[in-house]
Amino acid sequence: MARIAGVDIPRDKHVEISLTYIFGIGRPTAKKILAQAGVDGSKRVRDLTEDELAAIRREVTGLKVEGDLRREYAMNIKRLMEIGCYRGIRHRKGLPVRGQNTRCNARTRKGKAKTVANKKK
Repeated sequence: MARIAGVDIPRDKHVEISLTYIFGIGRPTAKKILAQAGVDGSKRVRDLTEDELAAIRREVTGLKVEGDLRREYAMNIKRLMEIGCYRGIRHRKGLPVRGQNTRCNARTRKGKAKTVANKKK
């Protein structure tokens, strides 16, 4: 497996797809990285030379990915919770943040249903 930005990317997939296994890199960013590195995106990772891998690593080091990006996300959420804004309160309570309905959905965010006694009335 090739190791880029501390992540083992899959060897049997196309380079463009396997770059998306790195947190913070999607398809458009992967295409830009490969264009700047001068690597064909339809190549498999196992077929890459060391020079091509080094060029891809060089391009990825210029981006904020993996640990740094995760830390930034966590800090942003923590800041919202500290200032006590609406979004921060929703994060703290574990409810949907972006205005979704919670009456009959939102099970992913709220967790397993807790039955309430005498709710049928």
